[in-house]
Amino acid sequence: MDAVSDRDFVIEYLGAAAICQMHLSRLSEELVLWASQEFSFIDLPDAFCTGSSIMPQKKNPDIPELVRGKTGRINGALISVLTTMKGLPLAYNKDMQEDKEPLFDTFDTLLTCLTVSARMLEASNLRPEAMRKALDAGFLTATDLADALVETGVAFRDAHRVVGEVVAHCIAQGIELQEISADTLSELTGGDGETLIQSLDPARSVARRDVPGGPAANQVA
Repeated sequence: MDAVSDRDFVIEYLGAAAICQMHLSRLSEELVLWASQEFSFIDLPDAFCTGSSIMPQKKNPDIPELVRGKTGRINGALISVLTTMKGLPLAYNKDMQEDKEPLFDTFDTLLTCLTVSARMLEASNLRPEAMRKALDAGFLTATDLADALVETGVAFRDAHRVVGEVVAHCIAQGIELQEISADTLSELTGGDGETLIQSLDPARSVARRDVPGGPAANQVA
């Protein structure tokens, strides 16, 4: 009786599929943002995009948008089967025929999304120069500067305040953090500007985080 009334294998597959599709959706959202003019971090292949019906210059990231949109369909399939099963007593009930359509549709949808996403990524061109340029805005290595001060014996709470003053100086001068001079850095922090200025390099910031789960190149590899 329990065996013929069980659809846990369907529900568990749909749950795993929903999680997988959710991650595909998040990746797709990143690609939509990265492909926009504001970011320009990636150039998606024309075969996976379409033009605009009115704007000839526009390139729409159709595949990432469609993959993102399919997530609701798979989430809905999971909720549909859970809802079908929630009120059924033991043994087979005719309601359970409603598991087939969401199960098969989810399998086809997820396989299609995985396949087309892999092909799109393989054919895409990253723009590392645009990514590198974006690192120069927003004072991204301010924490690294605070860490460098801590390494010289400054308490973090004091380093935090000092770096805040450095950032305020940059904002007042209309410059980014990496544009500050070693002499000015020495004056504002009381430390060795020539040494501290090395901490402002984004590549060094990534490389020094060489711990399990960190972003250093060998960890990512």
